[in-house]
Amino acid sequence: MKLYELSPAAGSTTRSKRKGRGIGSGKGKTGGRGHKGQNARSGGGVRPGFEGGQMPLIRQLPKRGFKNYFSVNYTGINVSLLERFDSGSVVDVQALKDAGIIKKTANGGVKILGNGDLSRKLTVRANAFSESAKQKIEAAGGTVEEV
Repeated sequence: MKLYELSPAAGSTTRSKRKGRGIGSGKGKTGGRGHKGQNARSGGGVRPGFEGGQMPLIRQLPKRGFKNYFSVNYTGINVSLLERFDSGSVVDVQALKDAGIIKKTANGGVKILGNGDLSRKLTVRANAFSESAKQKIEAAGGTVEEV
């Protein structure tokens, strides 16, 4: 099979409708827009969410709470999960992704938390550390580097 031999499956593609090309085309004159009215005009139509002057649903629903757009969120990783790395290795965000511990990071990056125990000597590079996590990593002979 060659690239030039490929073709779409039968019935999967249809030609585009050529509107406003004469009476015989079936979509001539008004071009499927009907007669007069807001939607018949060029540039006509209403904005998304407009409900004809009725109070829109988005304005009827109550608004609750407060969203702080400056808050920093971290993807939390416990010290116990670092036990699967070999002693002496460097653990950073990419190493955590490669090991399948995290899939994606939050906007603040990765924070190492202190739940669990660590017996291996690791160099851990992350965006943030809890105090207990720092103590456990350093007690195991490892080093902590904030990125």
